[in-house]
Amino acid sequence: MSDLQVTPNTHADDAAYLAALRSGDDTAYELLVRQHGARLIAVARRLLQNDEDARDAVQDAFLSAFKSLHQFDGQCSLSTWLHRISVNSALMKLRSRKRRPEQNIDDLLPQFVADGHAAEPATAWDQTADSLAEQRELRKVVRENIERLPELYRTVLLLRDIEELSTDETARLLGVTLTAVNTRLHRARQALRTRLDAHFRGHEPC
Repeated sequence: MSDLQVTPNTHADDAAYLAALRSGDDTAYELLVRQHGARLIAVARRLLQNDEDARDAVQDAFLSAFKSLHQFDGQCSLSTWLHRISVNSALMKLRSRKRRPEQNIDDLLPQFVADGHAAEPATAWDQTADSLAEQRELRKVVRENIERLPELYRTVLLLRDIEELSTDETARLLGVTLTAVNTRLHRARQALRTRLDAHFRGHEPC
């Protein structure tokens, strides 16, 4: 029977897990899934917007990770490695789905009049974005509005601003250029701001 315990993720823990996992210790597999499973499902759920698909993606991710343990070189934490594999698994499932009709993001971007000024100035928020983001209710509002962005832009926003992947890694995972990532991210942030402005004004954008 394994001596492993569920503990905070550290390099020492990683070494113990890896030794046990590579030796085929069933308890180590179970502990790894218990320790990381819920967080990885949450990551996949943000990308896939479907609980069943998220669970399937994470199951595939764990299977992929277990088959690739010999490739883990310790350059990052085991947790980070699993996160990357789960994101990739979710993106693969996302690409396999039939794309649904979505709102054109141009409808959510700032509109300007002939003299270059905004047709509808942004709402002045009473608190900074950082302080607002700490509030549970605002986190819920932000999450709901991110989910309503067109998939192409929502995915980039999630990978860069929520999952905190680098521009290079985001481009690699999506198979696009760095310029495409930056352009989509900028437009996604603008569209999200439009949706949040509408929320604070008390009405929803079309």
